[in-house]
Amino acid sequence: MDQLPAKQTPNRPANRVLPPRPMQAAVVLVSFTALLYLIEFVDVAGFHGSLDRSFGVKPRQLSGLDGVLFAPLLHDGWAHLAGNTIPVLVFGFLAMAGGLAQWIVVTTVIWLVSGIGVWLTGDAGTVTIGASGLAFGWLAFLLVRGIFNRSFKQILVAAVLFFYWGGVLWGLLPGDQQISWQAHLFGALAGLLMAFLAARASRVRAARTVATGPAPGNLAA
Repeated sequence: MDQLPAKQTPNRPANRVLPPRPMQAAVVLVSFTALLYLIEFVDVAGFHGSLDRSFGVKPRQLSGLDGVLFAPLLHDGWAHLAGNTIPVLVFGFLAMAGGLAQWIVVTTVIWLVSGIGVWLTGDAGTVTIGASGLAFGWLAFLLVRGIFNRSFKQILVAAVLFFYWGGVLWGLLPGDQQISWQAHLFGALAGLLMAFLAARASRVRAARTVATGPAPGNLAA
């Protein structure tokens, strides 16, 4: 009686370029974007834009620390929100290639680091709002994950993203007084960090799988 190893199907989830559950990812991102539009409608129609100043990040003010949590949900008018919509949808969707759980962790870290960075280093007397720090974090995550994962497909996707959106990276540098480069910079740094950590976690899981060996095979008489 011989024991035959089970046929192994190549499984390299770390190298995916699209979410494992595309419909789920689409629903999550569309729902999040719809929430942004709903909040902007409530702010404009019910509060005449006052939510922005009340819940934005106010650097080095205790009263503005709650903006770390709420600022990415607020926008300075419809044009500001419209400008962030496509990056949020595209980058957020592609960043879910590692699954929903990983995306939640990555997004949470980018969200918090971007906001805290603004609170610590932003210009005094300013109020920072908007989801662009989140978008920059996702973009940075996508641009480098292929290098850390040694994935040609992900590097190719990164090249396409850089071709279309590489120009926005100038937003990481001081310049336009109406744009919070600090939110962009700290969001991007968080995205770089999470790409590295996600790739390392994937390698650890792969090593554990190899160490434990393949699943039991079929028995043949």
